[in-house]
Amino acid sequence: MDDNLNATYITLAGFVELHKYRYLYFLVMFTVYILIICCNSVIICLIVIHRNLHEPMYIFIAALLLNSVLYSTNIYPKLSVDFLSEKQIITYPLCLFQAFIYYSLAGSEFLLLAAMSYDRYVSISKPLQHPTIMRKTTVIILLVLAWTVPACEVAACIVLYTDIKLCNFTLKGIFCNNSIYSLQCVRSVVVSVFGVFMLLNMALFPLLFILFTYTRILIISYRSSKTVRRKAAQTCLPHLLVLINLSCLFTFDISVVRLEADIPRIAHLIISIQMISYHPLFNPIIYGLKMKEISKHLKKLLAQVKSH
Repeated sequence: MDDNLNATYITLAGFVELHKYRYLYFLVMFTVYILIICCNSVIICLIVIHRNLHEPMYIFIAALLLNSVLYSTNIYPKLSVDFLSEKQIITYPLCLFQAFIYYSLAGSEFLLLAAMSYDRYVSISKPLQHPTIMRKTTVIILLVLAWTVPACEVAACIVLYTDIKLCNFTLKGIFCNNSIYSLQCVRSVVVSVFGVFMLLNMALFPLLFILFTYTRILIISYRSSKTVRRKAAQTCLPHLLVLINLSCLFTFDISVVRLEADIPRIAHLIISIQMISYHPLFNPIIYGLKMKEISKHLKKLLAQVKSH
């Protein structure tokens, strides 16, 4: 690739044996993408259609699943093109845009889970005041903040990246994420400090808030009746499973580049594919199976489909 092309394009070098398995890769990832869109969309539609699901908890779940659809759409179409292309390249501005969407939605997911944990805490600790505290206006404000705050912070970081001189034009990954940090000629102190600020603000602080609220819920449930304990377990367990899954993937994503871990390319590819497929599929399955009201409507829908 000549210098002129290098000045504009970034090579995605995380693919393994692509010349042998490109059609297999494409078929598998295209199937996963369709499953992600269908599974998440079904749960979202059930929440929209049924009035008894128009509660804060289910609205936050719908927002979380919408995040999964947007997250996947940011990656899969470009990935599918790369599988079938001779050269796996992307322009630097588009690479920055993909990273912007990727981290904006990741930050939104942590904040949405924090909003859900607060809703569960109010519901269990103050059940009579819950409708007053979690009004429609409050839910809308929390949703707007969950989507706009990460977007603004990540946008500011991306602006800093636009002025950085590049000396490396090859990414080890299969899409643009934290790995763009390795393209810099000189590691920018400003970008590093702002990256830590974003990590604290979008992931660590929401995570600590979630752990605090669920600890409080656990204490309240332990002191209460079996009915309260059962309600807490039914509504909180799916959120905790999603949180643990998201935290593990996000930890890998941040640490693998920042710590410059020497991971074999095949292992890096496998983990990257898990990051973009496992989590978006995990969310609708967990909420569809573990949330009682959603599961009930889902079973009715499947029964109607079978009868036809």
